[in-house]
Amino acid sequence: MADTIMLTDHEAIRSWVAARAGFPAIVDVSPETGTQAMLRLVFGQHAYQDQDQGERPVNAGGYELVEWDEWFKLFDERQLALIVAAEQPGRREQFHEFVRRPA
Repeated sequence: MADTIMLTDHEAIRSWVAARAGFPAIVDVSPETGTQAMLRLVFGQHAYQDQDQGERPVNAGGYELVEWDEWFKLFDERQLALIVAAEQPGRREQFHEFVRRPA
């Protein structure tokens, strides 16, 4: 893999995600609704939610697209950073991972 960079600045993260037509999302992985949210970034077809889908409990699996403010609130509370592939001419890598910010 090419070099990576660590992003913590909200605008830099928004720009990186927008350049890849992505959106912030949250997956509730807890047994009780709303108690253990996991951050995600979704791209391409995954960024489109089916508006005709029936109501289901929040923690029934899948993800929910959210506003950036809600996403960054969890991102900052958990002291996370986003690791992404360094920009390369002619390529738009979607590789990313969340890590704890260095002390």
